[in-house]
Amino acid sequence: MSAETDRSADSQPNFARVRQLMREECLDAVVVGPGAGFHHLLGLRGNLTERLLCLVVTDDSEAIVVPRLQAPLYRHLRTETIVWDEHEEPTGLLCSFLRKHDVRSVGVNREFWAGFLIKMQEQAPKISFKAALSLELARMIKSPQEIEALTRASHRIDAVWCQFLKDNPVFTGKTELELRGAIGNLMQNAGFSPIAWIDIGAGENGASSLHHGSEYRLRPGDPVVCDFAGALDGWYADICRVASAGAPEQGYLDAYSVLLEAQEAAFQSIQPGVVASAPDEAARAILANAGFGDAFTHRVGHGIGLDAHEEPYLMKGSNLRLAVGMVMSAEPGIYLPGRWGMRVEDIVAQTTEGPLRLNRAPRAIAIQG
Repeated sequence: MSAETDRSADSQPNFARVRQLMREECLDAVVVGPGAGFHHLLGLRGNLTERLLCLVVTDDSEAIVVPRLQAPLYRHLRTETIVWDEHEEPTGLLCSFLRKHDVRSVGVNREFWAGFLIKMQEQAPKISFKAALSLELARMIKSPQEIEALTRASHRIDAVWCQFLKDNPVFTGKTELELRGAIGNLMQNAGFSPIAWIDIGAGENGASSLHHGSEYRLRPGDPVVCDFAGALDGWYADICRVASAGAPEQGYLDAYSVLLEAQEAAFQSIQPGVVASAPDEAARAILANAGFGDAFTHRVGHGIGLDAHEEPYLMKGSNLRLAVGMVMSAEPGIYLPGRWGMRVEDIVAQTTEGPLRLNRAPRAIAIQG
């Protein structure tokens, strides 16, 4: 599957939800560069390069601004096409389109390049620009078919984890990068593309929640935090599990029991109508009560879909209300610098019956010798 063709290239885009949210944000138009929002509206991922490619949506029109060499990829769409040649200034053409439609306020997606935006601000000083939350919110509620796709991706990444453990019964003596490479090969063979990240942190390195891997060679008793994510047919899966090169110290096992309790509390707090801060607060209270409050250094979860991280974000201060159709992670962690780290993550769908785990891989520590 190429970077351009994807999940719904045969369907026509539906812009009604985006226009509704545009009105709520008092926006006359949105400009959408390649990214998850572009993918959501057009069924195409788009190539993010130094050549301007974007979708522009006004209250009564849509247009694609596209370099001529990419134009054939978009000829099937019913939107107006603004094709530009290499010698032209594409932001000028885009600004002319906005002025033609009497646009005064424009929202841009988070992936839209700042270099293009700065040029537009210079070329159209009477137009105001802002980040468009509407483009995030428009895809926050997943359809049943989209949840099915996310479920398939989650089950596939579960299978990768289980196969990884089967293929590597002994961790002692291996490097973090060797383990990372093994997971990467399995993800590729399972059809994940792109692979978003593979983070492997063993021993003290696990105390960094974003440790990508190194030549560190595992010693007996070293716990290993394994977090990896990728897209299957355009939809992202994400998982974090903990293994160990032989039995870890008792203190680690005790802390892991607390972590599982905190993750269960976050999971149970994912209910329709509750604020997005509630799951974070539920997990954090348990960790704090056990003396690990300062050792939990990130939010408890993020939304997932056509992007690996998207709304809703489950974190302190968020007043966003959770709703049926949202899909998000629940992933508390404990990180003790100089000692070890741990995190367990599942993807959770909000259903009318309550939260549903999409990941089914065992959450127990995998003792690999």
